[in-house]
Amino acid sequence: MNTKANRRAAIKNLIAGTAVITASSFIPTVSCKAAASYALKGNIQHAVCRWCFSDLSVEQLCIEANKLGIKGIDLVGPKDWPTLKKYNLVSSMCNGAEISLVKGWNDPQYHATLIKNYTEHINLVAAAGYTNLICFSGNRNGMSDEIGLTNCANGLKQIMAHAEKKGVIIQMELLNSKVDHKDYMCDRTAWGAELCKRIGSPNFKLLYDIYHMQIDEGDVIHTIREFHSYIGHYHTAGVPDRNEIDDTQELYYPAIMKAILATGFKDYVAQEFIPTAKDKLLSLKKAIEICDI
Repeated sequence: MNTKANRRAAIKNLIAGTAVITASSFIPTVSCKAAASYALKGNIQHAVCRWCFSDLSVEQLCIEANKLGIKGIDLVGPKDWPTLKKYNLVSSMCNGAEISLVKGWNDPQYHATLIKNYTEHINLVAAAGYTNLICFSGNRNGMSDEIGLTNCANGLKQIMAHAEKKGVIIQMELLNSKVDHKDYMCDRTAWGAELCKRIGSPNFKLLYDIYHMQIDEGDVIHTIREFHSYIGHYHTAGVPDRNEIDDTQELYYPAIMKAILATGFKDYVAQEFIPTAKDKLLSLKKAIEICDI
């Protein structure tokens, strides 16, 4: 499965607009197996990435999220925020200000557009009462790590005072460049942590994607312990194929979740796996149970 193409297409389709949409009054039944609500332990704030369940409408996903005790939905833009609010859900990682995964802050030719986009989107996120807004480094295109760091820092510093004023946290996602996102620059946690240091703002963090970082650098628990102060959000998925996080893959998520909790992390952990089971919502339910330590 071409997960890179799927994710890029999904994010492109979900990039935010400000148009108001009208929810359908008819919501079909999507799963009986995942229908019963159950109590979670309350140690982890659970979320789910919208694009992984794009066969459901936003409203359907909200209904199912409520049943599962999920508090937020990742990668949702302004046009869908009214639906989330209807179901008392948070847009746990907002999107829509980015140009693309490959055209990001490491290239000064995009800075003017990105500064404008992010300044406007920070206002929208704050007005909605949300906190997290995703960003991307962009591809290397022959650029050195040092030049990329300098370019990203120079560009991002121009929006950070506004983000701080509005209480919005800009979060750069760590993606693997080995399999899914060839040539992506922010593909190592240490590089992302150095960028955080150079920007020097408490409102700039890393979105640590466990799947991606297992592929590119491994040593997940040690890395989380070492760099946790720079991490503001987590994504999950099974390795190697980005599917369910059960015993069919190589990561042991209960131990990872315990390590995250031990750092004092209080924000969201979002499921970002591509379900392969016939009952996708049952897979989501099982993933929440695995991560609810």
